[in-house]
Amino acid sequence: MHKATRAIPIVFANITDPVGAGFVTSLSHPGENITGFTTFEYTTAGKWLELLKEIAPSLSRVAILYNPNNPQTPGRLSVLNTVASRIDVQITATAIREAAEIGGAISTFAAHEATPSGLLVLPDSFAFVNRESIISFAAKWHLPAVYPFRVYTMSGGLMSYGIDLIEQHRHAAEYVARTLKGEKPSDLPVQAPTKYELVINRMTAKALGLTIPPLLLATADEVIE
Repeated sequence: MHKATRAIPIVFANITDPVGAGFVTSLSHPGENITGFTTFEYTTAGKWLELLKEIAPSLSRVAILYNPNNPQTPGRLSVLNTVASRIDVQITATAIREAAEIGGAISTFAAHEATPSGLLVLPDSFAFVNRESIISFAAKWHLPAVYPFRVYTMSGGLMSYGIDLIEQHRHAAEYVARTLKGEKPSDLPVQAPTKYELVINRMTAKALGLTIPPLLLATADEVIE
């Protein structure tokens, strides 16, 4: 759409780096006909790994499930490598391009060594659509896993930390309404999330034999019983 027009207003949601992608000049002054709402900063990837280590302290290796076609992947993997070194965790970047690859990739990682292992799923539409399969294989191999959105935890995932997608799209709709009333996207600053939700599934933790640390439990926005 950016290539197709510089005149028709465009409002986006769930974009990580609109400046780096060339959609806007800056967050405060978008510059042309595009504005909207960003999702996770790259540093959030490190937070996911830290949370996983906190809920499963014995973890020594973690598979990072990602879509190689996602342009945000390199930035997130860079952060993860830095954090992994600091908290003494070995990470294995595991690329998934098709749904049929999910089971084999997780099984190969989990069966490779007997050391305590975990799973971190990076945000991507491919993973989102195939979340039931990912969660199922994580359970099959008894892998503690952290996910980027609440819907994963509602579907049986162990833990999620991320933005409220419904709220973000509601705000995007407000921007659409403002442009329809005559405001220019160039005058509407790109906005970052103001709230992140930590959701823990206690039933999944129990099935994995994990005791949720009291401090982590106290800071959770929601605990699924």
